Amino acid sequence: MTDESATGNGAPAPAAAPQQQVRMQVLAQYVRDLSFENIVAQKGLASGDVQPDVEVAVSLDARKRQAEHQYDVLIKFKVTSKNKVNGEPLFLLELEYGGTFLIDGLPEAQLHPFLLIECPRLLFPFIRRIISDVTRDGGFPPLNVDQVDFMALYRQEMARRAQATAPSTTTPN
Repeated sequence: MTDESATGNGAPAPAAAPQQQVRMQVLAQYVRDLSFENIVAQKGLASGDVQPDVEVAVSLDARKRQAEHQYDVLIKFKVTSKNKVNGEPLFLLELEYGGTFLIDGLPEAQLHPFLLIECPRLLFPFIRRIISDVTRDGGFPPLNVDQVDFMALYRQEMARRAQATAPSTTTPN
């Protein structure tokens, strides 16, 4: 019985280079800023004819800390609710939630997407709970924000940046 390699030609397969183990640790997570405006209560509006229309905007930011292999990731949520019937605003919630991460062993080329996709995925359940609690405590039904596709957000932002830096293709008159 012969020892055949994965190459199929009888030659020994090249030894795979040992991959460095990626280490990721959440060092801290925190509410950086939180604002909730209950416009219905401020204006004294009746809640009888309210059909909420909710819009959620998400933005991400990441930056290197002074300590080696440490990064801050900030996720900003802006939740606006308006009445479908008359367009009157019901509430405005703004949340900045941060996490401090230790990330080691990740190739430099993979660091940016990792910080803006994987780190927000880890923080999202906590953000969802805060938004739900704040809207409930503000007198509204708890708002359970749908899962956010951070990979799609990242791809959209990279496409937007590529388009913004692309040379103009207009022809002179």
